Amino acid sequence: MNVLVTDSRELRKLNRSFRGLDKATDVLSFPPVLNLNSFAGDVAISADIAARSARQLGHSIADEIKILALHGVLHLAGYDHERDNGQMARKEERLRRLLGLSVGLIARVEKKNTSSAIRKNNSPARARLSGVKSKP
Repeated sequence: MNVLVTDSRELRKLNRSFRGLDKATDVLSFPPVLNLNSFAGDVAISADIAARSARQLGHSIADEIKILALHGVLHLAGYDHERDNGQMARKEERLRRLLGLSVGLIARVEKKNTSSAIRKNNSPARARLSGVKSKP
């Protein structure tokens, strides 16, 4: 497998070209075009997003790149967290623990989405609509 560590601008170009999404992302995986048993595919990682995430989460950039590489490798192995009912998340969690890495990418995104939903549901506007006082 090949791993490219580059910047967000390059990841945005790749994301736009291959997924039709015009935004930067932290990691992308590309299975091989030809089914060669000796080649797993390619993983591209944004170094600047990895650096920002590492600072926010309090671990090293090297660990963040390992977390992103693990996530990319699982995609190359056929896992798809958007459709597999948690199978990839469980595998990522097990491997992350074995490798001594902090919180995995899927768990991090799920936690962020849950926090956003809680904040959204407790917003002052929603509270006014429901007649319930929101927390400060």
